[in-house]
Amino acid sequence: MTLQWTAVASFLYVEIVILIFLCLPFISARRWQSIFQLRIWSWMAQFWNKVFLTMIIILIVLFLDAVREVRKYSGTEISANAKLQPNMFDHLNMKLFRAQRNLYISGFAVFLWLVMKRMVTLINQLASVSNTTAALQAQADGANQAAKKYMEDNELLKQTLMEVKNGTATAEGIALLRTEVQKLKEELKASGEALGKSQTEADVIKKQMDGLAREYDRLLTEHQELQNLQDSGNKKDD
Repeated sequence: MTLQWTAVASFLYVEIVILIFLCLPFISARRWQSIFQLRIWSWMAQFWNKVFLTMIIILIVLFLDAVREVRKYSGTEISANAKLQPNMFDHLNMKLFRAQRNLYISGFAVFLWLVMKRMVTLINQLASVSNTTAALQAQADGANQAAKKYMEDNELLKQTLMEVKNGTATAEGIALLRTEVQKLKEELKASGEALGKSQTEADVIKKQMDGLAREYDRLLTEHQELQNLQDSGNKKDD
């Protein structure tokens, strides 16, 4: 096997090993994504497309060369002539076997290279979807717990109000009512402060608008006076 085909065969074996690791079921997509996000891979990512296209071109060229060799040594005329000389026939069969071997090696190398790139892309997408799903699930669980807590508090408040009406309220219910009342007072106070701040800002804006209106009236008066002076000067010139 020549040097170039030895390199292609080694590349094929490396692809097989990488794909076996990528297909291992106990390594999750998130773990692979964390591995892909290492600094060395981030540095190589900027050259990845160029490397991928270069390897595809090289492997396709070798594949086409292997196809040419297979067609060359499987021709009917060569086979007919080789049958007349046994040594030549064996030599041509050996050449044909090597050409077919090189064809399979280069063909599988191209195929597995495309499969490996596609698998890496799908693993990253699956990891991103898993992270999004986990975040959404956590938000949904938090919302469900908050809603459950609010429902329990509402039921307890209703029960406490009924007990207050009947004169049999418990200390826990009264404490909860006081907490809710205090909370409502704080919200009312914050709303009042926000309203007062908005009213103050509105008063400031109103004062600024009044000042602008007075300034506009003053400029309009001065403009009218200048216009009258200009008109009187024109009349004197006439």
